[in-house]
Amino acid sequence: MEWMKAVGDAIDYIETHITEELSTEAVARHVCISPFYFQKGFGMLCGYTVSEYIRNRRLALAGGELTASDVKIIDLALRYGYDSPDSFTKAFTRFHGITPSMARKEGVTLKSFAPLKLTISLKGGYLMDYRITKKESFTVLGVSRIFNYENARQDIPAFWKEHYAQEKCRYVEGRFGINIDSSMGNESFSYLIADLYDPATDIPKGFEVTTIPAFTWAVFPCIGPLPDALQDVNTRIFSEWLPALKEYKFAAGYCIEMYDQPEKYPKGTSDENYRTEIWIPVARK
Repeated sequence: MEWMKAVGDAIDYIETHITEELSTEAVARHVCISPFYFQKGFGMLCGYTVSEYIRNRRLALAGGELTASDVKIIDLALRYGYDSPDSFTKAFTRFHGITPSMARKEGVTLKSFAPLKLTISLKGGYLMDYRITKKESFTVLGVSRIFNYENARQDIPAFWKEHYAQEKCRYVEGRFGINIDSSMGNESFSYLIADLYDPATDIPKGFEVTTIPAFTWAVFPCIGPLPDALQDVNTRIFSEWLPALKEYKFAAGYCIEMYDQPEKYPKGTSDENYRTEIWIPVARK
């Protein structure tokens, strides 16, 4: 249960240092996991990005302090990491639905956000299909964009919609969705919508060629309509497969989604048999 313990230790660390300067990198470093996979795993297990969790905890604590003391709003803003009372007031109002000054009035309702507590649910043995396979380096042609981890869940689907709306699929159908964070320690990462590159073809304007290095990959099949099938397997990788992982460790800041051709299925990507795969590079411990 090394992974689950690491996430639990990360939550404890956040709580201990909640009024200090906190970054995802610092938290990941404390639990000895690369920020790249820590961000992904934390979000899968907890339902929040690290930044969202820290922000929500701070604003909940700030609400409690406002009602229980006469602390100045500017002091509270600085204590919980805001540069000015204005930025604190905006964040506080979005979270609680009222301004900090209104929070001091008798009878107002504030939102709570308790610290997360991870529990292990014993459900008996489980089956999760995957294979370990070596792949040589390969080159893709694609269109890329930089995303922040915090907003990626909303922004990447919008990126795909934009790709098809602008008819860029004439050049790249989108056989791969490729997540790259080479340093495995950034707040942001590069994401490519890509196909295998044919050197005999010209590179369209606005597209780029990227080589994916040779790795040993853990390959997880996902069967079912998108996006549910893909999201379900992604969650199980971090909640079931990774906690039980003994022989391997993550090898690099890549994560690849491979999409089968939709026209092969009666209902396309909504078909109950539609096939995708998630590839994660691994190395023996």
